[in-house]
Amino acid sequence: MTFKIGCQNICQLYGMQKPFVIILLVIATSACHKDIYSIKSDFSSASIPSAPDYSDQNNWASLPTKIDAADSIPKNSNLKELQSTAKADVFFIYPTIFTKEPTTKYLWNADLKDQELNQKIQTSTILNQASIFNGSCRVYAPYYRQAHLYAFYTPNKSDGVKALDLAYQDVKAAFEYYLANYNEGRPFVIASHSQGSYHAERLLKEYIDGKPLQQKLVVAYLIGRPIAPDAFKYIRSCEKPDEVGVWASWNTFSRNYIPLNYDTYFKGARCTNPLLWNSSEAFASKALNIGGVALHFTFAPQLADAQIHEGLLWTNKPYIKGRFLLRTKVWHHADMNFFYMNIRENVALRIEKYYEENKVSAPSGE
Repeated sequence: MTFKIGCQNICQLYGMQKPFVIILLVIATSACHKDIYSIKSDFSSASIPSAPDYSDQNNWASLPTKIDAADSIPKNSNLKELQSTAKADVFFIYPTIFTKEPTTKYLWNADLKDQELNQKIQTSTILNQASIFNGSCRVYAPYYRQAHLYAFYTPNKSDGVKALDLAYQDVKAAFEYYLANYNEGRPFVIASHSQGSYHAERLLKEYIDGKPLQQKLVVAYLIGRPIAPDAFKYIRSCEKPDEVGVWASWNTFSRNYIPLNYDTYFKGARCTNPLLWNSSEAFASKALNIGGVALHFTFAPQLADAQIHEGLLWTNKPYIKGRFLLRTKVWHHADMNFFYMNIRENVALRIEKYYEENKVSAPSGE
């Protein structure tokens, strides 16, 4: 199946014309928009989309048993999609794609019947992020009634909390359905970005941290959201590339840039360098970057370097044609794109380590 990636939103993000954007990095993930649409109405239970039934495969953005964007392989790479023989699963929670003026009566939470939005989810986050895991995991990613981007910015915090709580109820229901019907006792990875990591953190606390299910956790990639060092009681943050049962997180910015909301949002967060897989402030050059993905989902070797600075992941301008013209300071949209191959190889390494440490056999079919 072929998925087309439009560049209109990319142009808006960079403030550039399309011809120039053609040589730039595809970001096509979550919500970094100059103008945030403001919802004028209060959150109301009367305007809530119907809850999804996860026994219906149409309510999953990705399943190993159906064709979707998570099956994709970057162009000009020698990678292979290996879900049919994967020894673990990934439960992937995508970021905020519901960012513009709603086209339905549902304002605060996305309607799973919105096919235009579902297509955007496929051609952005499922393609560029969930596909990272298809070399070593069966990919499960539920569609969910994601909260509108404005939920994070509304001055009426109660509205935002209610919208995010509703979204989490879907994530929770999907995870429970996954465990009961798809998991079959296999080890699993939790992976998420932005709003997805907001929900993943809650999911880990409710179902995994200090619970019997923690024994099945290979690793949690909680990307694009600051996570406190003591966010979990029993799940540690990773300090080695082959540790099992740990979590990793980072938020990417241009070198020497400190976001305006640093003190209230990012200060004190535990940051993982995805080129070193630890929290040291050592510089990791682009030589350690196996490759990211660029325009038209194309493999791009040595795309970015990385260095942690006080809870932020700093990077120099991506090593692409025309890089000297880039003025971007916030690389939230490329948190995973920049380090695509390093994440892909890291999850495979941790899965192998999981089986080695637990001395268990791979699932049947291996």
